[in-house]
Amino acid sequence: MKWIYIAAGIALFIKMLILPNSAPVVPDFSIVESIVKDGGMPNAVTVIILRNRLYDTIFEVVVFTIAIMGAYFLLANEKPSCAIYRFTDQPSIVLARLGATIAALVSIELAIRGHLSPGGGFAAGVAGGTAIGLIAITSSPEWMQGIYQRYHAATWEKVSVLVFIVLAAITLAGVELPHGEMGALFSGGIVPLLNILVAVKVALGSWAVILVFVRYRGLL
Repeated sequence: MKWIYIAAGIALFIKMLILPNSAPVVPDFSIVESIVKDGGMPNAVTVIILRNRLYDTIFEVVVFTIAIMGAYFLLANEKPSCAIYRFTDQPSIVLARLGATIAALVSIELAIRGHLSPGGGFAAGVAGGTAIGLIAITSSPEWMQGIYQRYHAATWEKVSVLVFIVLAAITLAGVELPHGEMGALFSGGIVPLLNILVAVKVALGSWAVILVFVRYRGLL
């Protein structure tokens, strides 16, 4: 039996070496150009995520929300960490907060203009979460928790998820805003708004996870 497999392997190898590959017939128009034209914005990745594949993106946002709830649930019965260490030397604090400022500016840029340039809502949210993490390693947990509660970040996170789902459902039902002028800031229909909502959701969700792990696991 093994000789049959060996012979089949040799035949397949010879076939790959000798027989030419049949090149697929490529249409005159580019697939990327078609996607860009369909979405009315130059960022094809954002068009796919927040328009052509919006049904999947809804559940990606829901999964991220469930992951945050799971972190709260799994750590709820544990004792808070007794010792929480953070950077206290001035050079590290200055560099971390400078990096946080840059990451926050990048997050805002990607959230507002993510439909025009490389990036998008998820990338903007990650940049925002990075900024929050850099602030967390140089600040007291009580101060971070106080700001989180003062500005009702948990409520805004839930609101952003619900608004995203509602707008996405309306879009999937076939109701769309005008695309506007290609390359303009107000273009792409409802996609820029969905982009901003995803950025807010991911950034605030990252903040919640950071606070939970700092409280129950310590920072460093």
